[in-house]
Amino acid sequence: MSWVTVAAIYFISWWVVLFAVLPFGVRSQQESGSVEEGTDPGAPVLPRLLSKIIWTTVVTTVLFVGFYSLFAFRIVTFEGIANMFGMPGR
Repeated sequence: MSWVTVAAIYFISWWVVLFAVLPFGVRSQQESGSVEEGTDPGAPVLPRLLSKIIWTTVVTTVLFVGFYSLFAFRIVTFEGIANMFGMPGR
């Protein structure tokens, strides 16, 4: 796999994990009882984006290294996945 492909897969995975991590620990203005005038009551009080970006990077890196290792050491192959779903290999 070229480094461009690896970077693209990591980038897409990072965004997917970010969207999964964003709702964790968020309290809305309505839940905290302090709704600012002119804002949506569901808007977060403290979104803590920096910590979520750090957690997203850590989780994505661990998952990516794990999946990349499975394919790099041929523990899982594309042909094996195709056979598992009843599709003929190459």
